[in-house]
Amino acid sequence: MAAHTPAATATTRVPDVPYDLAIDFGGDRFPVSGSRPRLSWKPPLSAVAADDTYELQVRIGEQPVRSVLTVGHLLVDWPVRELGSGERVRWRVRNRACADDSAWSDWHTFEAGLLDADWTASWITPEEDPQSAQLPPGTRPARSLRTTFRTPGAVRARLYATALGVYEVFVNGERAGGAELTPGSTSYDLTLYAQAADVTSSVRPGTNTIEIVLSDGWYRGQVGAFRKPAGWGELLAARMELHLELADGTHQVVRTDQHWTSSACSVVRADLMDGQITDFRTPAAPDSEQRPVLVDAVTAPPVDWSPAPPVRSIEDLPCVSLTRLRSGAWIADFGQNASGWVTLTDLGPAGTRTVIDYGEHLDPATGDLTTTHLDCQRPGDPVTVFRQHDEVVSSGAAGEVFEPRHTVHGFRYARLQRGEAPLDATSLAMRVVHTDLRPTGAFACSNEDLNRLYAVARWSFRGNAVDVPTDCPTRERIGWTGDYQVFAPTAARLYDIHGFSRKWLRSVRDDQLDDGRIANFSPDGRRIKLGTDQRLDMMTGSAGWGDAVVLVPWLLYRTYGDRQVLAENWDAMVRWVEWALTTARSARHPSRITRSAEPLPHEEFLWDGSFHWGEWCEPKPRTEDGSVTETVPGAPEDWMKADKGEVGTAFLYRSTAKLAEIAAVLRHGEEATRYRRLAGRIKDAWRTEFLDDTGHTSVDSQASYVRALAYGLAPDDLRDAASARLTELILKAGTHLGTGFLSTADLLPVLADTGHADLAYEVLLQRTSPSWLGMLDRGATTIWEEWDGVDENGDAHESLNHYSKGAVINFLHTHTLGLREADDSVAWDRFVVAPVVHSSVSWARGTFESPRGTITVEWRMEDDDLHLTVDVPPACTAAVVLPGSDDVTVGPGLCTVRRRIDVR
Repeated sequence: MAAHTPAATATTRVPDVPYDLAIDFGGDRFPVSGSRPRLSWKPPLSAVAADDTYELQVRIGEQPVRSVLTVGHLLVDWPVRELGSGERVRWRVRNRACADDSAWSDWHTFEAGLLDADWTASWITPEEDPQSAQLPPGTRPARSLRTTFRTPGAVRARLYATALGVYEVFVNGERAGGAELTPGSTSYDLTLYAQAADVTSSVRPGTNTIEIVLSDGWYRGQVGAFRKPAGWGELLAARMELHLELADGTHQVVRTDQHWTSSACSVVRADLMDGQITDFRTPAAPDSEQRPVLVDAVTAPPVDWSPAPPVRSIEDLPCVSLTRLRSGAWIADFGQNASGWVTLTDLGPAGTRTVIDYGEHLDPATGDLTTTHLDCQRPGDPVTVFRQHDEVVSSGAAGEVFEPRHTVHGFRYARLQRGEAPLDATSLAMRVVHTDLRPTGAFACSNEDLNRLYAVARWSFRGNAVDVPTDCPTRERIGWTGDYQVFAPTAARLYDIHGFSRKWLRSVRDDQLDDGRIANFSPDGRRIKLGTDQRLDMMTGSAGWGDAVVLVPWLLYRTYGDRQVLAENWDAMVRWVEWALTTARSARHPSRITRSAEPLPHEEFLWDGSFHWGEWCEPKPRTEDGSVTETVPGAPEDWMKADKGEVGTAFLYRSTAKLAEIAAVLRHGEEATRYRRLAGRIKDAWRTEFLDDTGHTSVDSQASYVRALAYGLAPDDLRDAASARLTELILKAGTHLGTGFLSTADLLPVLADTGHADLAYEVLLQRTSPSWLGMLDRGATTIWEEWDGVDENGDAHESLNHYSKGAVINFLHTHTLGLREADDSVAWDRFVVAPVVHSSVSWARGTFESPRGTITVEWRMEDDDLHLTVDVPPACTAAVVLPGSDDVTVGPGLCTVRRRIDVR
């Protein structure tokens, strides 16, 4: 594993033409859009302002080129007529606002997908044999759907496909496209995406065969820690059209219909969570065993095209060690916890069965794989035993390779059992599989501990970006709203998450309950919006979790300038905030009822009477020497009933205040005024209930002071007192943090911004638990769910790949490097460079690929002199802020500053 991803040490200036042309849709090996894609590009060096005038040239198919003028360069509305299905587009752009028109950009090409109204294919469902139909989720086989067709040969072949389930398509035995786990995870009752592939090279004159391999996937497979079946539907189905352009100019379409057949295939078990079993001895079923398909036996939503990049096989990691246990099993260590699967190229002689189990940890006593830390149990229920388990049986054919594409695993280690058959480490690889997000940020510094932390946190997000942002790639693998709300600002500094987040937010909206609550996770295969699970219903609607529907769209607007993402989430945001306001007004925590039978005036704005997860995973209290303070554990119902009104009310203020800002952006004047007024009332209520006149919170926890300072809840005259109490609590805990899920990301920025930068770095560089470097010292290659994910005895606890606490690395960007977006900026048109220098770091450098171009910052200390270089992209300004000197505002180009500063 690389220690870090190095930032560029020098800036390569782009030519004076627009570049990096893109549309706001994804695609596998070529971009595929709906009928009205939005266009973006980076401005040329000569660009004057963000709202420069540009000339576009657009060519649709063989039609003449059209020229249009437009303003701006980010997410420009489609400027000509709506596209029809399959139309191919070429477009380019030049700047018309500079003294001399810039040169034309390179041409960018994309094509429209098969639009919903134009699909003529039927949904086909495999007829399952009676035995398979009775199997429970997790044990069902995949099914093969097949047809043949004849063609004189095609000069162009586009395959459009989707499914209710996970599917692969093969044309004459060649796999179509490179996307994995298609059609992806969505809320299948309302949203379904299709995929397009160029299969021209696979089609040949004469008879051709198409096969679809279809498995349960996210549609009806197992979901979550307790392996409950997804409730989207009972029947799998696929829909496909192959459009052929023939040499004589005519067209031929092959589609799913009643002429297809279904049968068993070599994938004899497939489940995304439990794993896949492949028996290569299973031949293609003869005609006599082919069963007819069911036609249009399912109900599916309209087909759409995704704004997100696809899931892909990103890279292969070699087996770094292969150890044989006394039992005869082999333990393969790939050196890195990640998401994906093992590929195996040596399957042994015919009949050799290789059994593969995956996990994150080895038993310190035996060296064997252990996954007991991922088992789950609800009070009163039996244990749900965790497993990720693949098997493959060899047919003995030359060149046979096992790659289980109908499942995905989170792991660093694999245990392989194959009897006495030998195993060579070179035949094994970890195939890293996740959404193919484009990297946008890089960071490196003189402190190797921080470089390693940066890499580990980055890997943790990668492992949890598998089509949706998941909490972990092992035990649950679901899109918890709180996790992504916490980490999204950090993710936006690492990768382009625009389309990825928009796709997920559509599921968040799809899963919203009728009363306005946001589901704990989306896509919600448990379908809590139907009210089928009383326990889940009771635990839905938590502060910090549901607020993702407000805070994530706001982040996307600020980062990428996407006003539309605010508009498309506006109704869901309003319904969520209005539900929270109503709940605050109508439900009271029992402790306040005891205090006063009648609510006090400010209690109308205290959100304390419904369920909140609260400050999840707070470390146990510690003394100054770092030892754990003994506490009496409470029953689960005690935790459920605890007063979490401080957290709830703080987030109610935060989301209501943001909703006022969003209303202003969308020009909803009355709503902006109303929510601004309500936010003020909520802030006053929080101060009345939770803050005294000495600046101390009633909760008196590190997290409560972080919220008070980060969200602007503490009044100006009490901020110093609140920050002083925060530092006192940290020092009392032996310079250890005491924050949990919701506040850890803000802890170090709050300390640095309130004049306690030295303490921020002390906490960051702390090595004893709870700490980030403590995780690394105990072998972490991804961020753990618990601070003591691996304890002093080497035993594992909970998930070892939960990215939320990795949000700390945003501090390395915003404070150590010193690069942050200005408070009043949109899409990085203004940014601040203000490094917070500390004796533990003598230099730092980094880049950020902003929507306007590459920003580069590099600084180094020589004696007491700070040497700082900033490269500002076109149409941007930067404020350089250094201790003991006036702020300097600089425009596009290179800026070098030297200042003498005091570094302790």
